[in-house]
Amino acid sequence: MLHVGRCNTLKITEVDHDGAHFHTPQGDILLPSRELPAGSKTGDRLEVFVYTGSAGKLTATRRTPLAQVGEFALLKVAQLSKVGAFLDWGLDKDLLVPFSEQPERMQLGRKYLVKLCLDNLGRVVGTARIDQCLEPGPGDLKDGDEVNLMIWAFTDLGVKVIINDLYTGLLYRDELRSGQQRGSRLAGFIKRVREDGKLDVTLRRVGAEGVEEAKQEILAALAKTGELPLHDQSTAETIREQMGMSKKTFKKAVGGLYKDGKIELLKTGIRLKQNR
Repeated sequence: MLHVGRCNTLKITEVDHDGAHFHTPQGDILLPSRELPAGSKTGDRLEVFVYTGSAGKLTATRRTPLAQVGEFALLKVAQLSKVGAFLDWGLDKDLLVPFSEQPERMQLGRKYLVKLCLDNLGRVVGTARIDQCLEPGPGDLKDGDEVNLMIWAFTDLGVKVIINDLYTGLLYRDELRSGQQRGSRLAGFIKRVREDGKLDVTLRRVGAEGVEEAKQEILAALAKTGELPLHDQSTAETIREQMGMSKKTFKKAVGGLYKDGKIELLKTGIRLKQNR
């Protein structure tokens, strides 16, 4: 089955001076000769991205766009027109976001978070109406599940995230790391499915596995410096900036390392225990 707006593996049915042709139930699809690998012949299978080209016909390219249908991406406005804004998504033909799919009028040169979808004519377009594209959860997700996250918006509590391109969730502020910005993709885990069905997420594994992971990160940092200027009185922000973990997780990991006899507690921080 052909999926417009996504990568497909298609069988070449004809090669001529224009390029490679793929005959499908939706019609003939052309991969231009400039993109055709040398030596390609009838019967070969190629992975191509299929979309509607400038002439309104289905077109194939071996280039991979910044996002495919069903996915979100932070894209830059390349031009404005009387029908909407055109965003650069990595292909020759820019992605249209119609005015009807803009909660606020887009401005040239600015970046916007959009979801790629098909319009009623089967063309790939974008929408910036993110709220309408997401479910509150939880779907089939449960505590501890590994998920893909995208930063959506910053709030007083932390960060609203998009989970697996399907659901919305919350990453609390004490887990934020420097350099994270809107549109950034992160690996994460479901921290808690709330009673109301909403989802809290975390950037590290839940429970004992997460603490063990933090212990190994602390040991790796101590192996480089021998000592860390972090202790019970250190602020959550300082710990987050230096170690990329919450103060609660840090304290649990340090307690475990001390109990294991691997570190010493100092007034000014912690250090590796010297073997005698």
